[in-house]
Amino acid sequence: MQKPDKPEPDQRPPERKPPRGGGNLIWYLLAVGVGALFLTALFKNDGTVEIDYSELVTLIQQGPQKNNPTAGVQVQYGTKEKSKLVRYSDLANLQFSQHEITGTVTRTIEPEEPTAEPEEGIKFRTPLLGLEDGNNELAKLARDKGFNIRASKAPSGWQTWVPMIMLMTLLALFFFFMMRRVGGAGSAMAFGRSRGKLYAQEGLGITFNSVAGIDEAVDELREVVDFLQTPEKYQVLGGRIPKGVLLVGPPGTGKTLLAKAVAGEAGVPFFSISGSDFVEMFVGVGAARVRDMFQQAQAKAPCIVFIDELDALGKTRGSGIVGGHDEREQTLNALLVEMDGFTSNSGVIVMAATNRPETLDTALLRPGRFDRHVLVDRPDIRGREDILEVHIKDVKIDESVNLKQVAAITSGFVGADLANLVNEAALLAAREDKPAVTMREFTEGVERVTAGLEKRQRIIHEDEKQRVAYHESAHALVAYSLPNTDPVHKVSIIPRGLAALGYTMQRPEGDRYLLTQTELESRIQVLLAGTMAEELVFDDVSTGAQNDLQRATEIARSMVMEYGMSRLGRVTYRENSRSPFLPGNDDVMPRERSHSEHTAREIDEEIRHIVDQSLQKVRHILQSRNAALVALAERLIEQEVIDTAELKDVIEASSPSPMIVPGTNDVAKHRPAKQNSEAPDKEAADGA
Repeated sequence: MQKPDKPEPDQRPPERKPPRGGGNLIWYLLAVGVGALFLTALFKNDGTVEIDYSELVTLIQQGPQKNNPTAGVQVQYGTKEKSKLVRYSDLANLQFSQHEITGTVTRTIEPEEPTAEPEEGIKFRTPLLGLEDGNNELAKLARDKGFNIRASKAPSGWQTWVPMIMLMTLLALFFFFMMRRVGGAGSAMAFGRSRGKLYAQEGLGITFNSVAGIDEAVDELREVVDFLQTPEKYQVLGGRIPKGVLLVGPPGTGKTLLAKAVAGEAGVPFFSISGSDFVEMFVGVGAARVRDMFQQAQAKAPCIVFIDELDALGKTRGSGIVGGHDEREQTLNALLVEMDGFTSNSGVIVMAATNRPETLDTALLRPGRFDRHVLVDRPDIRGREDILEVHIKDVKIDESVNLKQVAAITSGFVGADLANLVNEAALLAAREDKPAVTMREFTEGVERVTAGLEKRQRIIHEDEKQRVAYHESAHALVAYSLPNTDPVHKVSIIPRGLAALGYTMQRPEGDRYLLTQTELESRIQVLLAGTMAEELVFDDVSTGAQNDLQRATEIARSMVMEYGMSRLGRVTYRENSRSPFLPGNDDVMPRERSHSEHTAREIDEEIRHIVDQSLQKVRHILQSRNAALVALAERLIEQEVIDTAELKDVIEASSPSPMIVPGTNDVAKHRPAKQNSEAPDKEAADGA
């Protein structure tokens, strides 16, 4: 994806208000605190004890017995094994109400030890029996015994119901806020609301001038812009607006930027949403969001609805292991109906982006829904140069920088990779306090992006360093000796990245889109050169060639199973569907094999035959040019890094004569004749 131009002052995006999450959190905490205080006051225990009605009658019959140790009533609590004896006495301050009798008593707890000190003025309560006549007689008995009594009126309705209403309100607010947090769209009933973000044309500030390196895709989309601006031009001739435009291509090529540029050029509202925003846990929520999104878009028509990562929503129905994903399939059905159903929306163009078009449902891809399929591919050398010019506008570049040369050594890079490259070069120049970014920083930036961070502080044993030097020297020597290989850009035994102890970097000088059988065989031989050099020099091999062997075997397998480049004939045997934009990505569940076990065995034998034949050719090259191999290894041990010119000088000085590669009629050349491929490797050999 390319970096957009800076918007003009009158097109500056509006300032976003700060998120209100902190304020909401304060209100949540305040509500919880008030509720906690209320519940504490409501259920607070102030030390009041409860006395049975019969025990209270006994105390009243005894009358006031102040400081009389024999008066009162004894109550036993607990079990026989563990119990305590409590005596209540000195009844006073009797108060009769409709539901209970309260007052004060003196409480004395008598355990097995000596009697404890009495507690005076303990509040008590006794629930009434509900017999009004009996309660009146008890009050009369208390007056006859000389107790001072008083009556309290029954609590009013609000005193009874207000606490309950407040408690219910707090619980309702709690559940409301919880549902709002879970729903995420602003209210408890907003599960079905669309999460799409609406951008005004003034807020985008992006046009086709902000897009570089993908001119064919831009030209394809200009017609959509023209229709949005002047629909009558096409309607007069009976034409209709495309209902859907699907952008497909590798990650980072600028699909989202293209969609924004279409909205910016047409001057219409732009809804942006991700395919994963529709899929929820509850069945029907995603379909409701689809309907709500199109309803909002219809109100703003003409407008553009952009769905990023469409494969999260539009995968083939019924493709699950057991049954299907009901929520996703219902959401996809709703999208199909909204795009082309009885109530299809006019004036709403749906744009979507994906890098997995092979997984999409066929009903979604048919004409009438996504009418246009626009490929946003990796840029060629001219496209990479244009992209670099966009990204260096805000970077101070030295006059010595040749963008065409930078574009030549970045074959296979997409817009996101080039943006990262420019940023890495600027950071390297700033680290060295340079006034401008030079070509050296761009070259180093390419190595950082492809091979990883250089680790000069890593301590390597001398034996391992010598082994890595011969390993990388063999990669470079075979790549230099064979035809149809990319030029060696740099050889290094300085560790980089996570595990590479050295690397041989090959860079193509042009863009090509086909690979011949000879070129594939040469790639296998270059990859196998490192382990063969270890075998010849040290009579032993190491684990450093693991990545080389893996890649060489994969190329040989593709030659046999996909390209028909073997003795098995022009037949393809691979059944798994691959993404054309995600190399090495196969289906999780492979399809049933269409060939027999005997054919599978022949495939394995042919793969091994190709690898063994390549090993023999590599052995012959390394033995014939052993002097160049030793000279390169010694130079690497001494300097750690060798560039293209120095590599050529060392090889020509040690082994200048051309050689015949066994098994072919080709004379090995000192410089490769062809370069690049459809999906070129950023490193032909990762090294040890």
